[in-house]
Amino acid sequence: MTNEKNLRSLLEAVANGKVSPDVALDSLKGLTYESVGEFAKIDHHRQLRTGFPEVIWGPGKTPDQIAQIIEVMRLRNPVVMATRIESAVYSALQAKVTGLRYYEMARICAIAPATLEPQFQGEIGILSAGTADLPVAEEAAVTAELSGFQVNRLWDVGVAGIHRLLSNRHLIDSASVLIVVAGMEGALPSVVAGLANCPVIAVPTSIGYGASFSGLAPLLTMLNSCAAGVGVVNIDNGFGAAVLAGQILRTAEKLRLASPES
Repeated sequence: MTNEKNLRSLLEAVANGKVSPDVALDSLKGLTYESVGEFAKIDHHRQLRTGFPEVIWGPGKTPDQIAQIIEVMRLRNPVVMATRIESAVYSALQAKVTGLRYYEMARICAIAPATLEPQFQGEIGILSAGTADLPVAEEAAVTAELSGFQVNRLWDVGVAGIHRLLSNRHLIDSASVLIVVAGMEGALPSVVAGLANCPVIAVPTSIGYGASFSGLAPLLTMLNSCAAGVGVVNIDNGFGAAVLAGQILRTAEKLRLASPES
């Protein structure tokens, strides 16, 4: 009942007298949240409110707690995702949760269909400045794919070798939204935004020498970008960048469907 289509079908069935109010009430009891032991309350209603289901934050939770949360969430969601899962934690989860997939670079584990088909129009292009930025970039890419969006990756195109970026200009032009991940001085999003005709979401990473202050320097560079159309998320927040990109595409789809010409 956390799926809008299923909820609408239930309400129509009640209105048509095919389902009794008591049966419908029982189906809706877990719509707001559901307790898991004494340590978690799962927000089942989030999918209806925001279009994205709740995602499990891995750090600070034991493998047993994560496993219990996954088992509750998988009953109501076709895709269940946990972020920042280290390989040792995943190894412990394998013995507790069946059908769990692990995306090692992204540090994400998930219950998901074997084949992920895009559910929404548009393309999210994700660029990384350097190879060391890949964990954050892959976190964004895997999050977007698990959320039903088409993703196009372009890795290691930092400004120190600007020709690598310029030779892939067609990938920038084809994107509906761009996520640009960079550490060091964080200049890549400004360069990309000067070439792109779509929103650019900048993600600073904690990669860099001492003066980068664990990502603070690229964060400030991105916030002070002279190129228009750049939004900035927090340091290493690939997940947040993917959700923001998804919301942009979902809003575009909503506007398209609301247009009299559609």
